[in-house]
Amino acid sequence: MEKRRDVFQAIADPTRREIINLIAHQSLNLNSIANHFDSSRPTISQHVKLLEECGLLTIERQGRERYCKAKLEGLNDVAKWVNKYKVFWNSKLDALENFLENKPKHENK
Repeated sequence: MEKRRDVFQAIADPTRREIINLIAHQSLNLNSIANHFDSSRPTISQHVKLLEECGLLTIERQGRERYCKAKLEGLNDVAKWVNKYKVFWNSKLDALENFLENKPKHENK
């Protein structure tokens, strides 16, 4: 299915993050996923649909059941975005550390 939504939208919701966590380890059918939540089955189906549209999971038919399988490579965009800011803040913190270490002692009082 073509990605129509943003992966950041998908991971913004704690229920969708938990669905990703559940299927990251094994494929599960929709009923098994829904059983992990207090939400209704239609609500969980909507979460699954959004995750599929974002490219974070695929749904495969096996007989009458539909199984959800994680596509974690879809999280690469998130990892790249986070890493960009991690590098930025690490460089800022390193600069602050260097400044504080090289500050003359009489300025510390």
